[in-house]
Amino acid sequence: MSTIVIDHLARVEGHGGITVELEGDAVTNVRFDVFEGARLLEGLVRGRRYDEISPIVSRICSICSPAHSLTSLKATENALGVQVSPQTEFLRELLLRGESIQSHALHLFFLAVPDYLDRPSAIAVAAEHPAAVMLGLRLKRLGNLIQETIGGRAIHPVNAVPGGFGRVPSAEKLIAIRGALVEAIPDAEAMLDLIASLPDAGFCHTPTAYAALDSPDSDRYYAGDQLTIVSGGDRATIPAADYRSLTNEKPVAHSHAKHSSFHGNPFMVGSLARLTVNPARLTEGSATAAGRLKLSIPSDNPMDNNKAQAVELVNDLRLALDMVERLVHDGVKDEGCVPVTPRAGTGVGVTEAPRGLLVHSYTYDEQGCVVSADVITPTAMNAASLEQHVRKTVEQSAERDEATLKKKLQMIARAYDPCISCSVHLIRR
Repeated sequence: MSTIVIDHLARVEGHGGITVELEGDAVTNVRFDVFEGARLLEGLVRGRRYDEISPIVSRICSICSPAHSLTSLKATENALGVQVSPQTEFLRELLLRGESIQSHALHLFFLAVPDYLDRPSAIAVAAEHPAAVMLGLRLKRLGNLIQETIGGRAIHPVNAVPGGFGRVPSAEKLIAIRGALVEAIPDAEAMLDLIASLPDAGFCHTPTAYAALDSPDSDRYYAGDQLTIVSGGDRATIPAADYRSLTNEKPVAHSHAKHSSFHGNPFMVGSLARLTVNPARLTEGSATAAGRLKLSIPSDNPMDNNKAQAVELVNDLRLALDMVERLVHDGVKDEGCVPVTPRAGTGVGVTEAPRGLLVHSYTYDEQGCVVSADVITPTAMNAASLEQHVRKTVEQSAERDEATLKKKLQMIARAYDPCISCSVHLIRR
């Protein structure tokens, strides 16, 4: 028996590794090892008031803090019977659009691209391709600007509160975002040129199930209360409140992250899943981008998640500009927040974080304090699917030397854009 061990998976958030055991050329066991300890944030919010929850749970992740904040608010407002205004929903969509821009730019340029160029880090890439790294930094900075303007700051937003926003953005700040988005149009083209120039990474092909928010207009990160799972030619849709029939978490001995399955099968979430579940996201501009990257939907190659992120990045920039143009033209009302009256109830909030489906669920008592909480992140949902693709990568590899296999396995894992530190949670049911 031989074993391939990656003790530390680099260029991802958090601490994890990969172990593959073989008997000859046959794969006998695969593990995506998550070493992170339990964060216990679900326990920390128990007994807290409804208006304290979002700032606490946004600390689950610094990269995805707006998604955690807004998903938490969505769940809380559903539990307490609060219907926010159309303007609030619009601004929350824009905030998540900014998060997606900065997160995709970070992943593509600084975590994924070095793999394709056979370099250990973005610093090594910058030594030979400084313009590419500066391009990534500009796009990330643009996403941060949107987060700061709408959310109050780029990390752990403070402006999104139950019932609305503490303060609406001024016309001057929206005009500044509009100018930055217009300036980013050439950067989007340059980004596509770079991604299209990368070597092919088609070393894993297998039928894959995909799950995503079935959103209104097919292109939302915040709005929507149904989940759709696509597997081959089959589609299944479930209400967000029934999310446990999708996540169906089970503990595994080798990982501090539970595994999810739908009807006993793993599934993938993230950019590739969103384009598969909601193909209408591929409008004229994004369909052109997909064509330039030779991305076909549906795809049986998990490495295509990198291409899907690039397509989404182009789409995010275009839609963010359209949204800001509308806000500048129509004006933003200083409407205040919808009043919140504490009551007993349970609410589920499901959104699309950059890495995929994100679920928050809370049960409140009559005083509006949390009785129980459940948070399931994209990386936790992806863990079983990632192991499936690791297995297929080894089985399908013509090269059997350990160095080549290790590189392929790390590329597969990084293509998922995992946030390993977010994947661990511990609750009793």
